Amino acid sequence: MTSLRNVAVILAGGIGTRVGMSIPKQLIKVAGKPIIEHTLATFQASPLIDEILVLMTPGYLDEIRAIVKKGGYDKVSQILEGAGAGGTRNDTTAIALNALGDEDCNVLLHDAVRPLVSQTIIAANVEALQTHQAVDTAIPSADTVIMVDDPGARMVDVLPRHLLRRGQTPQSFRLSTIRAAYAKAAEDPNFMATDDCTVVLRYLPDVEIAVVAGHERNMKVTEPIDISLADKLFQLASADRPEPLSDDEYRRRLAGKIMVVFGGSYGIGHDIAELAAGYGATVRAFSRSSTDTHVERRGDITAAADEVLAKDGRVDFVVNTAGILPLGELAEYSEEAVYAATEINYLAPVFIAQEFFPHLAASHGSLLLFTSSSYTRGRSGYSLYSSAKAAVVNLTQALADEWADAGVRVNCLNPERTGTPMRTKAFGDEPPGTLLTSEEVARQSLDVLLSGQSGHVIDIRRSEGPAALENG
Repeated sequence: MTSLRNVAVILAGGIGTRVGMSIPKQLIKVAGKPIIEHTLATFQASPLIDEILVLMTPGYLDEIRAIVKKGGYDKVSQILEGAGAGGTRNDTTAIALNALGDEDCNVLLHDAVRPLVSQTIIAANVEALQTHQAVDTAIPSADTVIMVDDPGARMVDVLPRHLLRRGQTPQSFRLSTIRAAYAKAAEDPNFMATDDCTVVLRYLPDVEIAVVAGHERNMKVTEPIDISLADKLFQLASADRPEPLSDDEYRRRLAGKIMVVFGGSYGIGHDIAELAAGYGATVRAFSRSSTDTHVERRGDITAAADEVLAKDGRVDFVVNTAGILPLGELAEYSEEAVYAATEINYLAPVFIAQEFFPHLAASHGSLLLFTSSSYTRGRSGYSLYSSAKAAVVNLTQALADEWADAGVRVNCLNPERTGTPMRTKAFGDEPPGTLLTSEEVARQSLDVLLSGQSGHVIDIRRSEGPAALENG
């Protein structure tokens, strides 16, 4: 096992010609941030990455410096000019390799305009570097790939799809290996390669290149339509679920902490409260049935905050599981029902966020909200519920940006259909094994609350059992 440091090199040399912009495509805003900032944030958040280098289009280094400074990306050690107009990706890679010093290390070369790279992909690359000198990231080809003659007027062959992969990044190497490959390439007057693994494959043929799984979401923003696709994927993409903690770690990190749970009298909220209290947290649970707290009333939220501050002097975690599940066609709903559903499912999270922000800022705490799989697309009979849950997702993402400087984390859980009293009331008894238990969701809620991530929608899915029914 190697103990070499892991350095991410963000290759950002493009100028955005194909996407029709006058600025480099990596500076185009997607989901509220420049594309390159999403990429930086992912590598910054990885506990496996020790250092980040950025290779940027000449003339735009000040923009990157501003992003790095404002975002607190302290792993960024160098911001360098890439090859620029007329240069190639290989030229930009060569500049990065020359800047990495004499000490050997693991180098993860990643396109800045692949902002949806996941922690899973990063971890797979780092793990593969323990036993290999070169690693590629790739996904199977869903399409049949054909070979054509030059200039492509006729099909001449059909390639075996089961052996084909579509290359992505990161492409990862031992520094000494990729440097050796580029040194040999420099001696070839006909050198030309579209990526870095090709350089190793061609000039160091004895080096085995491992291949790890990428993901369809790890797309490259190249064409105008890609900007819209990436923006939508950021709205819908789920973050990697945090690793579960040991009982000792839960106790260490929850002992003495103050947690506020709305909707804490039954279901997921009750189980979160019970589990956190069992690990040493002081839990203050509020609900309509147990404390006469109506989450849709700002005054009740303010009173809850005042009560907790008076008793405990601080707030470390806030969880809102309160909600109602109205079913039926919108045209059938009374005005009172419309207001009740909207206020409880959407305005309540807004009020909770507003009232508890100063207290969470003081503790650098965490807010956890809940959505539903129906947020991705409104369905008949769920118009009020699914639209409110979509709004909660957008609220989560916006608050994570707004509160980042204050050190407050905001995330949203999206559990698969879960056996709760609210669901049983709406759908009755359902087949065994088709639902998550509220206890499973509660434990994973603690993992998210204690993680360092923010602004994410985290899916919780059953690992086994029959498929759930199409409702909820």
